[in-house]
Amino acid sequence: MRYKEFQGLKLSEIGVGTYLGSPDESTDQSYLETIKKAVELGVNVIDTAINYRNMRSEKVVGEAVKENRSNVVISTKGGYVAVPYNIKTDPTDWFRKELVKTGIVHPSQITETGNILTPEYINWSFERSLQNLNTKYIDIYFLHNVEDQLLKFSREEFYKKLKDVFFLLEEKVKEGKLKFYGIATWSGLRVPPEHRQYLDLSRIYQTAVEAGGKDHRFKFVQLPYNLAMLEALNLKNQQINGEYVSTLEASNRLGLYTYISSPTMQGRLIRPVSPEVMERFRVRKSVHIPIQFVRSTPDVGTVLIGMSKVQHLVENLEIEEVPPLPAEEILSMITSR
Repeated sequence: MRYKEFQGLKLSEIGVGTYLGSPDESTDQSYLETIKKAVELGVNVIDTAINYRNMRSEKVVGEAVKENRSNVVISTKGGYVAVPYNIKTDPTDWFRKELVKTGIVHPSQITETGNILTPEYINWSFERSLQNLNTKYIDIYFLHNVEDQLLKFSREEFYKKLKDVFFLLEEKVKEGKLKFYGIATWSGLRVPPEHRQYLDLSRIYQTAVEAGGKDHRFKFVQLPYNLAMLEALNLKNQQINGEYVSTLEASNRLGLYTYISSPTMQGRLIRPVSPEVMERFRVRKSVHIPIQFVRSTPDVGTVLIGMSKVQHLVENLEIEEVPPLPAEEILSMITSR
């Protein structure tokens, strides 16, 4: 397994994602076996979110790594409406009773997509994630798809809300409950500046400086990137010192580590190809082509692959037997398209 060192962490270049699957016991068991096997094979990055599978994904991650907690880097996310899987009442009634009536959530702060960005809700989500994961600390806490906030609030309101939540997360660091935080996005870093949901990475970074000073812990960014979604590399939408660069390059210049989601587009990019294509990517199986492409791209940190079955994990990790492609070959593929 190849590892990358960052801020005192040693992160495997392949990580396990836990988004997919039904919220049931059989999927829990499959994830449990897969994560345990992944750690055994050298994977130490596990990514989840409080709303994945109605909190079941966090629960199973905590169970899977309880004997290896100090050797695993756990990232989770908060920001969407999350309801536990094991409640005995209607989910809407539970939400109103537990979160609205207690003042943790005000309906006016919920976007149409169910996204909430307030210190009160993120604090509740963070503490609930600690319980679900059965851990005393979280390595990386992502704010989940913050660009959804721009569907309801102005940019100035958004950055004020973001700053308030960054203050909260800096306090979690001081309390020893958190090591680093970041933003996990879907569209916000892949659209042009004039887009309604565009996220300005430099301004977000400066917001972290305002909240935590020069030693702030805003150090991670998560976004999708794959053979069909190339914007992270080829769309120059981020301004750094007066120059427009891609999100991947901007992250590098700002000292941020990137987690890449959806490298295979949930398997849709895995298909039979000609021997010539296999040779171009230096792989023996077509399943490895999208992974090889992403892991070889400059400024990519860890590639998160959704894996809930041991056989898929083992096959995907065979890529570790193959050296990454030189960066210039990846760049030439992009420019030739």
